[in-house]
Amino acid sequence: MSNDILTNRHDFLLLFEVTNGNPNGDPDAGNMPRIDPNTNRGLVTDVCLKRKVRNFIELFPPSREGDENGYGIFIKQGPALERTINKAVEENNKNPEAAVRWLAREFYDIRTFGGVLSVGHEVMKGSAFGQLRGPVQFTFAQSVHSITPLEVSVTRCVATTLEDEKKERTMGNKHIVPYGLYVAKGYISPAFAEKTGFTNVDLDVLFESLLCMFEHDRSAARGEMIVRGLFDFEHVGTQHPNNAEQNKREARLGCAHAHKLFEGIKVELSRTAQAAGKTFPESFADYSVENTWTVDNLPKGVRLHLRHEGPASILSASQA
Repeated sequence: MSNDILTNRHDFLLLFEVTNGNPNGDPDAGNMPRIDPNTNRGLVTDVCLKRKVRNFIELFPPSREGDENGYGIFIKQGPALERTINKAVEENNKNPEAAVRWLAREFYDIRTFGGVLSVGHEVMKGSAFGQLRGPVQFTFAQSVHSITPLEVSVTRCVATTLEDEKKERTMGNKHIVPYGLYVAKGYISPAFAEKTGFTNVDLDVLFESLLCMFEHDRSAARGEMIVRGLFDFEHVGTQHPNNAEQNKREARLGCAHAHKLFEGIKVELSRTAQAAGKTFPESFADYSVENTWTVDNLPKGVRLHLRHEGPASILSASQA
């Protein structure tokens, strides 16, 4: 694996919107958009977000030139996972630890999200290496305000079966959210990065995927999905460079609580929307997204990357 293993903790906040689409259908509810019954806020599962990342990397894999790690995708349609796991075990002389290292090196999603590897070969079943926990974890995304899912009927005049030829047309339906702004939280642990071999290059690939994951995932159900914000809080340590070991420990452990950092990003109805008497948003223009962190109030030892504004948009705490 690459020696450039991630050593700093990261906590990030992801904002994305949907307009007249279904960001994550619920198969137990006729593919209606997922919803919290207590608040009527929309939900998007962590699994859905991970799928978008996997799909993007499969379409646009980074170059492996000079990088020992591969960018294959383990969780995808096609061959059973057992085949890949068995191959890893056999190529590593039935050593489960070596097999897991091989899988993490070859497959980006295992290196990033981890995976259950105790299927297939007997060597992996019951092994301490049968489950690998990844350094990157997402929460469910939740809409800032309640949503109103709509069921839209559609008609079709083209027959697909011989039986349908007897009908003039057939009916169907689609489920959409007129508008919703969703917020998801993510956490990246250097402690687990060491176990899977997750590198700083992998981190850049992750953020690129999050920013671009909807651009090449267009469909009738997801025609207008846009990432509106990606706030990455990197923990870098508070110590003087002369105290490198303690600084490294702080960067690995973290210099502030994630929930406190996230609370500094305020997402509310804009003053214009409130003045118009709106109680729910109709577009992103009805929102105000305020980053209240400055160089003076950002916790010491934390660096804020505004990933949605480009690589140069970095806010560091004042060291005065």
